Amino acid sequence: MAFLSHDDYIDSFSVEIQGKLRELQFFLKEILPPECQEVISYNMPAFKLKKVVIYFAAHKEHLGFYPTSKPIEAFKEELKPFTFSKGAVQFPYKHSLPKDLIKKMIEFRLKDLGL
Repeated sequence: MAFLSHDDYIDSFSVEIQGKLRELQFFLKEILPPECQEVISYNMPAFKLKKVVIYFAAHKEHLGFYPTSKPIEAFKEELKPFTFSKGAVQFPYKHSLPKDLIKKMIEFRLKDLGL
């Protein structure tokens, strides 16, 4: 299924997962520059400002957060409580979103992009 908007994507999940996706979506809107656009890229919600800044996606047990590799490398010590790889972090639904860490990673990503 190809999604046309963040809302289309989010509405395709259970109410519980929708809540976590909306929480992250609204938080990202708060911390990203207002000119960032909501887009669908690789069939996932993303925020774009010249280039894609961040992607996110729902999975069975976790929310996938895709800030690209450089922020993950820069914050790998703080990410130790989570499962992560070169380009992805898994935030389990059963835990609160680590908003302070997400904000630092987004700020790092924006700076790395020269934005």
